[in-house]
Amino acid sequence: MNTLKITTFQAYLFWENIEKNLQNLGLRLSSIREKTDLIVLPEMFSTGFSMNPEHLAEEMDGKTMKWMHQQARKFECVLTGSIIIKEDKKYFNRLIWMRPDGTYEYYDKRHLFGLGEEDKHYSSGNKKLFVELHGWKICPMICYDLRFPVWLRNIDEEYDMLLIVANWPERRSLHWRTLIPARAIENQAFVVAVNRVGHDGNEIYHSGDSMCIDPNGKVIYYKPNDEDLYTFSINKEDLTAARESFPFLKDADKFKLDIK
Repeated sequence: MNTLKITTFQAYLFWENIEKNLQNLGLRLSSIREKTDLIVLPEMFSTGFSMNPEHLAEEMDGKTMKWMHQQARKFECVLTGSIIIKEDKKYFNRLIWMRPDGTYEYYDKRHLFGLGEEDKHYSSGNKKLFVELHGWKICPMICYDLRFPVWLRNIDEEYDMLLIVANWPERRSLHWRTLIPARAIENQAFVVAVNRVGHDGNEIYHSGDSMCIDPNGKVIYYKPNDEDLYTFSINKEDLTAARESFPFLKDADKFKLDIK
């Protein structure tokens, strides 16, 4: 399939209230009227960016996983976003890639936000995730990962689209708005980045600024400040044209990551 239809939800999140968030998100998603291939929710969409996993974490067969399957099945599409998961007595900021049939993949956030003490509460992942959707190769990442270009490097055209889900504060929104186009251009890939909006429980404001950038740095979608549920399409022909007109990925440095 040349065209991929994506629905992003730049959502307001209720602080540490799983029940209310799932109810509100479900209500808002119910307004989707057109067929879509992928629905993207923010980082920790069921709780907000909380350092309280001891009281909020769920198992992999928990309420939020079941809700994600219900929504994916309802809209007959993939649903993704990150949630707080407990596994083997550890806590993870885990992105779930939920398919309509209930099968799923997951990615554990690699770079934990030290300034916010995320590294003191959660365990980091050590493996990238690559998923396929209608012929598109997609690499999902989480928030702070955006700052680390080596981890996100598109080696041998491993992906066509880089997906970022986030709780990125407004005070560093210039960094967000700068890094996303940079990742698109340097990796010759579409970048879809979905942030939350509004204040969290620590009175930190999030301005949203969710966006989609094409491989040449052109803005496909951008939304600051307001809650927004939006559907747009990206085209594989645009990706192919960008790579064929300037095939610089083949000239990239070869390297090996030392992952512990």
